[in-house]
Amino acid sequence: MKLTAIIERENSGYTALCPELDIASQGDTIEAARDNLQEALELFFESAPSEEIAQRLHEDVFVTQIEVAVA
Repeated sequence: MKLTAIIERENSGYTALCPELDIASQGDTIEAARDNLQEALELFFESAPSEEIAQRLHEDVFVTQIEVAVA
């Protein structure tokens, strides 16, 4: 299964979010944040009941950028 990872800098590290399941993790580097998120997702799929997976899984997630005028 392919899922989305949104990674952003936060203070001295990085936060990674999977919007399809609303699961997040963090790491000191982009790669560490991504790897930690992957591990968190794998643990979630191993331990969560199928009902919770179905309830949380948002299959239609679209990531785009918008331009906003700032005064």
